[in-house]
Amino acid sequence: MRPAARAPGTRAMTHDSGATYGLVIPERGALDFLALGGMAIRLDPGIVPFRKAREAAIHVSGGEYNVAANLADCFGLRAGIATAMVDHPLGDLVDERIRAMGVRPTYRRFAHDGVRGPNIATVYSDRPVGVRAPVVFYNRADEAAARLAPGDFDWATIFDGGVRWFHSGGIFAALSPSSTDLIVEAMTAAREAGAIVSFDLNYRGKIWGARGGLAQAQKVMQRIVEHVDVLVGNEEDLQQGLGIPGPEAATPGLDPSTFLGMISQVVSRYPRVKVVATTLRQVHSTSRHSWSAVAWVNGSSYLAPTMELDVYDRVGGGDGFAAGFFFGLLTGAEPDEALRLGWAHGALVATYPGDTTMATLAQVQALARGGSARIQR
Repeated sequence: MRPAARAPGTRAMTHDSGATYGLVIPERGALDFLALGGMAIRLDPGIVPFRKAREAAIHVSGGEYNVAANLADCFGLRAGIATAMVDHPLGDLVDERIRAMGVRPTYRRFAHDGVRGPNIATVYSDRPVGVRAPVVFYNRADEAAARLAPGDFDWATIFDGGVRWFHSGGIFAALSPSSTDLIVEAMTAAREAGAIVSFDLNYRGKIWGARGGLAQAQKVMQRIVEHVDVLVGNEEDLQQGLGIPGPEAATPGLDPSTFLGMISQVVSRYPRVKVVATTLRQVHSTSRHSWSAVAWVNGSSYLAPTMELDVYDRVGGGDGFAAGFFFGLLTGAEPDEALRLGWAHGALVATYPGDTTMATLAQVQALARGGSARIQR
């Protein structure tokens, strides 16, 4: 596997940087990053609405996997994914993409009966323009990842070689009671092994609607976040996912005050949480956003610049932000540097088709330093 890359201005993890974050991040490990989550195949007809579509691009995705893929492919970290795999041509496609992105897989395999499943989830998402909003819908019937349960992975062996950072998210948590239990089992093992534990709230009302709705979502998320060091989610996620009181009908935008005003309630309820971060965006049209990001790190807040972002494919921008931000923390960057790396990488991911990165580390670093879109010759 490739050694961990280091951004200009960052340093190897030290005691001082750990104190700044309020975290003790292991300096070494067989894996820099391990994600737990379900895989999906996203069918993307481009700018044509699905009901009129005649063809579609295929993207391999997963809210948790995307972060691992970004960290491996762009940032050069040793990243892994623990997930469900089906013995079927669809599984072969997903496995090929996981490995092509440089991610080390650990699978709980399921035999496909050739007709009914279990399946890899399918996500449908067109890419409209202007005033036409993007629409995402799902077919997660008999999804293999929803069958995952405690005992499916040998965490003692997985963590034995050292894992610096463990990550999961609200999409996987929403799939089934057993996926929730598995997250808690994995986080417990990660904490015992000394890994940092992160969680992206990623509240998705359509998925939780099939699981019991908002009340169930909050019950599940609250249970999980008790184990978390680093939390990703905007004010809407904090309200919907954790039940943290906030302004009525809050709409995420560029003003970080609502988000930062809710942090005291988050850390009061969940004192283990030392870092909370999110993107900020003002949507002018489907293809034009004002883009920023904010982080609260161990008592101090940091705000990224605002850029006017031309969006090609919105899906995956938040996971792109998380990957860049985590990379900064893993390499000992100052918190504002880490935030800018996440801000820059998330913006770049929104300019590519698909859910995962096509950026290089040099491109992320240049944009984080204030680079422009002038032609490079």
